Amino acid sequence: MVKQSKKDKFAVILVTAPNVNSARNIAKKALEEKLIACANIVPKIESHYWWEGKIEKSNEVLLIMKTTVANVKSLEKTVLSSHPYKTPEFIVLKFSDGFQGYLDWITESIDGK
Repeated sequence: MVKQSKKDKFAVILVTAPNVNSARNIAKKALEEKLIACANIVPKIESHYWWEGKIEKSNEVLLIMKTTVANVKSLEKTVLSSHPYKTPEFIVLKFSDGFQGYLDWITESIDGK
């Protein structure tokens, strides 16, 4: 692991979706807008959660997106505007450490530098 900086510059975003097609559409839009460098779609997760006063469970898909912190707010707007859920999951995990080549690739993929 190579330290990028003291301040977190990168982020992994977690978003659940009802199905693979919804996750693919969100990923494609975020990639086309150059808001993310990469998206992983993990199918067949089972979610258990509180919704409208009762415990629910559903089958979902997990979307894992890699980006820079500078793009998080724009990415959130894109996800919220194209997501079918009323209250979609959008969790930001900031980080600054990792393989330098990969961190450079994230930056280059988004910024074109």
